[in-house]
Amino acid sequence: MKPSPVVQTHFPELKLKNRGKVRDIYDLGENLLIVATDRISAFDVIMNDSIPDKGKILTRISLFWYDVMRDIVPNHLVASDVAAYPRSCHPYADMLEGRSMLVKKARPLPIECVVRGYLSGSGWKSYQKGGMVCGIALPAGLRESDRLPEPLFTPSTKEEVGHDINIDFEETARRIGKPLAEKIRDLSIAIYRKGAALALEKGIIIADTKFEFGLIGDDLILIDEVLTPDSSRFWPKDRYEPGRGQDSFDKQYLRDYLLSLDWNQQPPPPPLPEVVIRNTRKKYIEALQLLTGQDDDLD
Repeated sequence: MKPSPVVQTHFPELKLKNRGKVRDIYDLGENLLIVATDRISAFDVIMNDSIPDKGKILTRISLFWYDVMRDIVPNHLVASDVAAYPRSCHPYADMLEGRSMLVKKARPLPIECVVRGYLSGSGWKSYQKGGMVCGIALPAGLRESDRLPEPLFTPSTKEEVGHDINIDFEETARRIGKPLAEKIRDLSIAIYRKGAALALEKGIIIADTKFEFGLIGDDLILIDEVLTPDSSRFWPKDRYEPGRGQDSFDKQYLRDYLLSLDWNQQPPPPPLPEVVIRNTRKKYIEALQLLTGQDDDLD
């Protein structure tokens, strides 16, 4: 049976704090409840069509990485088993199971921590123009999708409206202070290195990704999703070929479809054909299976 997507949650007994592009967040007092829906966005526009089970896939992948990275940095996870949630959540267990997390409240830093290990996307476009990525000079002669000599920390702002804006390390330090900027830079690169190495063993190249951090008092923790197909470029290792764009396990497939249309990347979004929805879901499931082996209940 085709799964029914969860597009938006409605829990009358819980206090809705925010609806993001993908996640609905509820304020439970001491903690937050984050629910990953099946919404999908591209070019900062939420599609009218959704990808069934996408929220469950993102949640499982993030939980996998939280466990892998626990020796590098603490994270905001309190529980992912609905039985351990406050009683007020239990009436909604059927919808929450597998796609939600109970997390600590933290003050999010106003910085997207982007790490690039390969030359792709906007980085490739920037390199073609001036041999630089986000103000960082790179060797001459690199090809599209080439592995970079070292992972690059290329932060951006977190904008409430419109696109995030790339900034350099100096601007990051100006906004949050140099010691904290250095800490999130070093942690971001350490998490990326460990994740990229493990993923490569499983057949996935993580070309680039982004992280978010928050503060509880003076303690820095990892928040939000981690190394998922929504926040990263996942390429199949066995089909990697520098000098061109790569096949992917992420929503680049959706972006490529949208780029083939006469659409100005502004709302309203175009409708997604069933084949695009089905193939996008298949790519997410494949990433989950390769990383964790946890796809027994998804078909």
